[in-house]
Amino acid sequence: MNAIVNLRAFCLVALLFSGMVVADAPSDPDPWEGWNRNVHGFNETLDTYIARPVAQGYRLVTPGIVRQGVGNFFSNLGEIPTAVNDLLQAKPGDAATATGRFLINSTLGVLGLIDVASMAGIEEHREDFGQTLAVWGVGSGPYLVLPVLGPSTLRDTFSLYPDYLLDPVQALPVSDEEKMGLNVLKLVHRRHQLLDSESIVQGDKYIFIRDAYLQSRHYEINDGQVEDSFDSDLDDIDLDDDF
Repeated sequence: MNAIVNLRAFCLVALLFSGMVVADAPSDPDPWEGWNRNVHGFNETLDTYIARPVAQGYRLVTPGIVRQGVGNFFSNLGEIPTAVNDLLQAKPGDAATATGRFLINSTLGVLGLIDVASMAGIEEHREDFGQTLAVWGVGSGPYLVLPVLGPSTLRDTFSLYPDYLLDPVQALPVSDEEKMGLNVLKLVHRRHQLLDSESIVQGDKYIFIRDAYLQSRHYEINDGQVEDSFDSDLDDIDLDDDF
């Protein structure tokens, strides 16, 4: 209940904020490049010595069928914030689809470990509060690299708190330590999904990641209804999970 109250208050602030921000993309999407490159370097160090080795170890010791179940479990939990954001974006049909997927996978799919809904032809989609702010007319603002969290924009940074409130893991009837363990597992699983994409990165890694992130967000916000301006090398990247 507190999460709902906090989200309502945040939505009111966001609506006021949306009136002060131009919806168009800034002419210079990366005016804070100096800061961003420094944070990018810091994140790369953490990734080299901590995140990547842990992800490699996770892949090495965890059978593929288990990793698939872990991915399905967290993907199923993601249907809840997707449904809420669909409603906030006035997309009741999409909200019903996300809710249906959650109910099917949580029951027939054994708590979401098996993606029965996709097998039945019910397609998955993802919505977050950053996309909702975009629909409300809030401009993206400058590109911003966050410590540990990585690529973002000013608008997406502003959405972190409501995304946290909508995260079903926070509402699970488990201890704080168990919630922390689930969050760590989710991060490790996401990092392991990036291992196969590392060879695609070419040239300046900072610019590659920045451009891929901005392009993917533009694609997601417009529900895929945009012209494909990706390089051919980017076609193999799973834009829903990799950035």
